[in-house]
Amino acid sequence: MKNHLLLVCAICLTCFCQLAYSQEQEPGGGRISGSLEGNANFFMRDSLIGAANTPQYDRQLYGADAWLNLQYSNWGFDLGLRFDLFNNSNLLNPTSSYTDQGIGNWFVRKRINKLGITVGYMYDQIGSGIIFRAFEERPLLIDNALVGLRLTYDIAPNWVVKGFTGRQKQQFDAYRSIIKGFSLEGFVTGDSTSTWSLAPGIGVVNRTLDDASMNSLVSALRFYPEEDIFVPKYNNYAFSAYNTLHAGPFSWYVEGAYKTKDAINDPFGVLVISPDSIIIGDKFINRTGSVLYTSLSYAAKGLGITLEAKRTENFSFRTRPQEQLNRGLVNFLPPLTRVNTYRLTARYNAATQELGELAFQADARYSPNKKWSFNVNYSFINRLDSVKLYRELFTEITYKYERKWTLSGGVQIQNYNQEVYEFKPEVPIVETVIPYIDFLYKINRKKSVRFEAQYMLIGDDAKAGAKQDYGDWAFALIEFNIAPNWTFTAADMYNVNPGKNSPKDDSGDGLSLHYPRFDIFYTIKSSRFSLSYVKQVEGVVCTGGICRLEPAFSGVKFTVNTTF
Repeated sequence: MKNHLLLVCAICLTCFCQLAYSQEQEPGGGRISGSLEGNANFFMRDSLIGAANTPQYDRQLYGADAWLNLQYSNWGFDLGLRFDLFNNSNLLNPTSSYTDQGIGNWFVRKRINKLGITVGYMYDQIGSGIIFRAFEERPLLIDNALVGLRLTYDIAPNWVVKGFTGRQKQQFDAYRSIIKGFSLEGFVTGDSTSTWSLAPGIGVVNRTLDDASMNSLVSALRFYPEEDIFVPKYNNYAFSAYNTLHAGPFSWYVEGAYKTKDAINDPFGVLVISPDSIIIGDKFINRTGSVLYTSLSYAAKGLGITLEAKRTENFSFRTRPQEQLNRGLVNFLPPLTRVNTYRLTARYNAATQELGELAFQADARYSPNKKWSFNVNYSFINRLDSVKLYRELFTEITYKYERKWTLSGGVQIQNYNQEVYEFKPEVPIVETVIPYIDFLYKINRKKSVRFEAQYMLIGDDAKAGAKQDYGDWAFALIEFNIAPNWTFTAADMYNVNPGKNSPKDDSGDGLSLHYPRFDIFYTIKSSRFSLSYVKQVEGVVCTGGICRLEPAFSGVKFTVNTTF
């Protein structure tokens, strides 16, 4: 099978080269474009920080990931092909090694009057993605493309109906379950002088389990006590209705979704087989699901305010119920937390909770003039049984002095339920206070220097008699830019006051360790290269509300990104 894939890939690459050649020979012909993203990791064992005991550190010493995209448009067709490469990669599983290569994506699109046709691998969503979203997050090696057929049809001006069917991608294969869906979306507005508009939509998605997944589920349920046994169904349905209202400076989005009874995995479930056999975690339950999400924003001169709310209950929607964590996701639940960019403010991230979550977020930005800017953000997340999951208060003040320098600073205050988000039992809510500053100075038109510093004060763990988690941290970074080509950075993250999870010396005392990082970036036209030496502590990595725990890293990274 792999040989067949490589043969097809070679044929397709040859065709693209021939198309590109004909494009150069025939003015007014089609257009070819593409991009390359490549990462190479050189692993350097450091058992003191936990960068050890994986195949890469123990024997392989090297890993690589690469994606080559090619697209060609001509004769009313859009053609796409992507070649994926993984050599000793730790993206699929951070504690394991994955090696494979082949065609990771291909598609053909054609527009015939009001009809749109797409076959192959597709990325798409219904509404905000609550009932269906085929998406990709490369830092977590999530590629939930739908492999199949999609049709769209313009039934009236500003009204489009869409239908699709296929299977979800699984690396270089596909899951056996079938996913199909339908949506109707439109746009309504008044006359040319009106200041309002509506963008309503409805959608439905059906997932049909394959026989192998059903048989596996039934086999697991056979060992459940009678009160926990249920009859699973092959077909599961999810419905949603949504609308965006624009009225002057206001914008209001609202979406409600419902999912019929489905077998879902409860990672905190309790399964009592007998008085002497109690299993905690990974219990199948049969529940209906619902989500209500809304976002209201106001934007006027110098002022922007956004309010968001979401209630989630038993809305785990996967291509098969046996899939866990970030695998097999059919949908996407919007996160209601701020996307933090500084090293310490981004250390603790709240992953979206499928089984139960009540979340609110408020963000306010105010710029009275070109010099001053203020930002306040607050996030509140509880479980439906009122268990505290996450709190964050983030403040930022920015001052710009002409075009010479910019100073930003503020404080972040967090409460983080590490027991739920990282599956660490019987640990207290992590409490942090993080002041930070960011200073940018422009030496001249081409040269600039930037400095940032953060300090994390963390709470005490009374049971452990020590600081929570890894304890207090200090972080500093200096960056020197020479436009348009070069950027140099040097940073250090220092465990000032070690906590209960920090590395220990022979006597059991916590070690105050440095985690340095050095980067060189070179940019030329549409290409960017980077070379980095990195020591990184264990932590949670999140992309768009989807998170996973990453082990410590020690080594050298090389990356290349280019478009053509």
